[in-house]
Amino acid sequence: MVEHTVKAFDTEISQLRGLIAEMGGLAEVSIRDAIEALVRHDDQLAQTVVAADDKLDALEAEVDRLAVRIIALRAPMADDLRDVIAALKISGVIERIGDYAKNIAKRVGQIDRQKNFEPLTLIPTMADIAQGMVRDVLNAYGARDAELAIEVIHRDEKLDNFYDSIFRNLVAHMIETPATISSAAQLLFVTRNLERIGDHATNVAEMVYFAATGLYVSNRELPVSFDESI
Repeated sequence: MVEHTVKAFDTEISQLRGLIAEMGGLAEVSIRDAIEALVRHDDQLAQTVVAADDKLDALEAEVDRLAVRIIALRAPMADDLRDVIAALKISGVIERIGDYAKNIAKRVGQIDRQKNFEPLTLIPTMADIAQGMVRDVLNAYGARDAELAIEVIHRDEKLDNFYDSIFRNLVAHMIETPATISSAAQLLFVTRNLERIGDHATNVAEMVYFAATGLYVSNRELPVSFDESI
């Protein structure tokens, strides 16, 4: 990061990045713990995930305040402005990722513990992909790594394929064993939440790519030029 004449500006930008990193770390832990609670039928851990969401909300508000302060007092331009705007948007997306982890945790108590669903054995692998996307996109943000951001974007297709496979498996299971419909439906919601986490990680990757390069990603495949005069 280029040093600025006003050292306080560098400090504030570093604080902003630190807050985003903290939010990302909490979101990762929430995803991991929500899935662990699901697999272990651990209601106490699930409640911990739900309670942790308040911290993410508070951090998002802190990012908002700091970003507005930087824009108002420092009037950042070019790379600096993109950095601040990206942080402002990314914090909102991470907060939503935390909401999806919380939603998964809330399903834990609604799944029949006496039934062993084959799709439940696949969900942790899907969650690992989603969590990895969140981790890597935040690493890309911290390092301004446009290539890693593009890699995360491409990884979303693998997560979507997992979702489609588990969805079909669960629907077939409900047809064959009607008694499991209620629990299977809850697992459908879980997989949908994981798929949405991947979508949000992809959105963050697009913001990171723009913040690092000044280019937009078109159709999540190839970057296109961005005319800053518009």
